[in-house]
Amino acid sequence: MNLLKSTSLIVCMVLAGCSSKSEKPTEVAVAPEPVINHAWLDEYEPQLRDALKDSSFELERREGVLVVTAPVDASFNPDRPGMLLPVTLGPISRVAKLVENDDKTAVVVLGHADSTGSVEINRDVSRKRAGAVAAIFRLSGLKHDRLRIRGLGSDMPRASNELAEGRALNRRVEMILTPQPTLLALIGQYSEGPAAAPTQVAAAEVSKAK
Repeated sequence: MNLLKSTSLIVCMVLAGCSSKSEKPTEVAVAPEPVINHAWLDEYEPQLRDALKDSSFELERREGVLVVTAPVDASFNPDRPGMLLPVTLGPISRVAKLVENDDKTAVVVLGHADSTGSVEINRDVSRKRAGAVAAIFRLSGLKHDRLRIRGLGSDMPRASNELAEGRALNRRVEMILTPQPTLLALIGQYSEGPAAAPTQVAAAEVSKAK
């Protein structure tokens, strides 16, 4: 009996919710491990590779999602950071077409910048670029429950900003395709920049570019 009481006391101490006054222990919530949907990855990857064929975009698998990366220097008008070059409209539109009628798939668009300029300017520019790309998905019919964007500025470089080559790699827009149930958990990983819906101006610029 003494052993049973001692065991109960230890459990209460671990849960940090018990007291000597017989209060109920506090339940500790344990977040479930994310489940990688390999069937979804295997279905989408070859379709994406075909959609991006002959473009400057990159595709990679990353922790259960598929990431399409558009290099800024080859994708955006250098004088208007929120305007896509016509050469990019084909591949982005084909990617949007893949997910258009598939409610199992959602998209997160992340804009990135190099470290040149202030934090505010970099975040604003990266958000405009993400908005321009997301506008194409919106034109294909994706709503807020399946499409989110973030302007992350220079917060997540993938190369050193000391050299011009590294800065060019850091200037990019990533389109992350993910199973719909994981959208909120995914967007929660990118909380530095506030979520922003693509503006009507961005959508108009895409329409003009067509």
